Parts: sequence; structure tokens; C-alpha cells
Amino acid sequence: MSARTTVVIATRNRAGELARTLTQLSSLEPRPPVVVLDNASEDDTAEVAGRYGNVRVIRLPQNLGAAARTLGVIVADTPYVAFSDDDSWWAPDALSEAERIFDEHPRTGLLAARTLVGPECRDDPVTPDMERSPLGHPDGAPGPLVLGFLACSAIVRRTAYLQVGGFSPLLHFGAEEQLLAYDLAARGWDVCYVGHLRAHHHPSRSRPPSSWRRRAELRNRLLIA
Repeated sequence: MSARTTVVIATRNRAGELARTLTQLSSLEPRPPVVVLDNASEDDTAEVAGRYGNVRVIRLPQNLGAAARTLGVIVADTPYVAFSDDDSWWAPDALSEAERIFDEHPRTGLLAARTLVGPECRDDPVTPDMERSPLGHPDGAPGPLVLGFLACSAIVRRTAYLQVGGFSPLLHFGAEEQLLAYDLAARGWDVCYVGHLRAHHHPSRSRPPSSWRRRAELRNRLLIA
């Protein structure tokens, strides 16, 4: 059985962590095609990704941030696209289960999965917020409706994503998920949290300081508003 989901990864200067993620993704059955968007890395990211037979590498001349993912969705030839970061990957049953859910719920545009952090697999702090979403769980939806998610644990219907233009290049990085969720909902697509879909996230040690991330997210939320 061939895969119906492509995994898209935007990355920059994290060749070692990317190799771990690609190894994990390559062990899935069926093995999904992967598109790696190299955001103008200065290390050997492209060379490392090119060693994997199921990976297509697109080297970008400049850092497009989160919007680079849209290029991966454009070149994908599967009906569904799962996003991973260079420090995250999908549980063995997640992609096939997401395909089943999308098939059964044609108005669902995005599935937000449960994110398990670190080797101890603790829940990401955003998980309980999505589980208790004030938008509720309407009949016919596969889970609670949400207007935010984590990009490293989201799977989209390709047609819905492209219909709304994907991640906005305006934001570059930070709060880009919220704007995409708004855009999908405005077009009538359900954005749902489904807790039995699981993604693993082992946060990179080479991350911007949390204070920088908070400032970026605050700035971008002001732009959204």
C-alpha cells in the first residue's frame, strides 16, 4: 500500500537533528515521501537529507521561515500533508489514522495531533487547552474545534491548505499556526484536535531563547489582530 501523506519539513542549520527525524520517519510503514525545505542552511543539512531515498530536498537561497512549508505542499502529490519540524516525527499509526479520518470527514481541513515531548513522552502544555476547546465538539467533526495548533504535529488536507494560501510569509515565524487556522475556518473548513493522533517532539537544544520566541509571537499576534 502506497502512502497518501507527504511529510514536509522546513529546517535551517540542524543537520544532526534532522537526520534523527528522517531516520524515524523512514521507519514508518508505509514509508511516507518527505520534502525537506532547506532554509539557506550554512551547514550540511542538504547533504544529510539527500542520503535518504524517500526524501526530496529543496535548497532555498534565503530563509523563508514558516512559509517555506508551502513550497513543500505545492510539490507534494498526495492528498494529505503532515508537518514535522527537524526535531519531531510521527508515531507509527498516526498518518494512516489521519488518512482514515480525512476520508470520513470531508469538511475537515486540518487535524491537530497530541504532542508528546521528550523521551518521557509528556504532554505539551497546549494539549489540555485543545482538549477543552470552548468551541466544542460538534456532530460530524472528528474532534473539538480549535483555532490554533502546533505546526510540528499537524496534518492538512492539501486542497484546503492551498485554497487559503498556506502559512503567511508576513509572519515568518511565530503565531503562524493561528493565522492559518483562522483562514481555514473562514473558508468553512473544520480545524480539529484529535488526541489519539500522536507526534513526538524532542525540542532542539539550538533554539532561540524563550524570551525571543515570546516577543516574536506577540508581534505576530498584533499583526494578525
